[in-house]
Amino acid sequence: MNRSVYSLVLMDDVIRSVDEEAYRRWTSRSNLINQILAEHFSCQTPEMRMQEIFESVGSLVDSVFKVQQQRSSSLMTLRTALGYKYRPTINYKVELERSPHEHIGTLRMMIRTQSSNLIEMFNAFLIRRIRFESALLESRGVQSYSCKLTDGCFTRALLNSGLNENDTAEAISMYLNNLNDSIQAYFSGHEQFTAQIAALENKYKKMLDRYII
Repeated sequence: MNRSVYSLVLMDDVIRSVDEEAYRRWTSRSNLINQILAEHFSCQTPEMRMQEIFESVGSLVDSVFKVQQQRSSSLMTLRTALGYKYRPTINYKVELERSPHEHIGTLRMMIRTQSSNLIEMFNAFLIRRIRFESALLESRGVQSYSCKLTDGCFTRALLNSGLNENDTAEAISMYLNNLNDSIQAYFSGHEQFTAQIAALENKYKKMLDRYII
């Protein structure tokens, strides 16, 4: 959605109130005024689209993830704990693009621990997951799978399949749940992971029958 620069003459009291509200919402004066006018004239802004997606994601995953306070209209942070030893925290950050093209945004998954053993296990799981995802997407003609793995941090571009807001939210939620279920099973032990992995991978394949993301 294109933007242009306009000059407006507003009362000082109005600007003070706008700035206070913009600070409260973690946004800029221009973005807030744009959102207020868009709501009044029934126009959808990128911020409104992203907020709609995030609200739907939050309602779909709230039984598993703890949704953190949102400090940006384009960023959603979720948290869960691994059922392993000291219950290390896994943070998930979903950042959406204002004007999506090849990708609608980025998912970042991080483990919070100082244990080199846990980080090594985390990386080993993601190496397996990346191979599985990339091979399956490639078999469906997707050549734009992009990801990066560093110690304790997995970053993946979310593919743009032209989904509407509701389907985008459902696709992100399904992916998050499947990824979390898989890593929980992996950290639960080799036998349990072996027993569950076929079912988890089959769920991912069924997700791809509905949504490519």
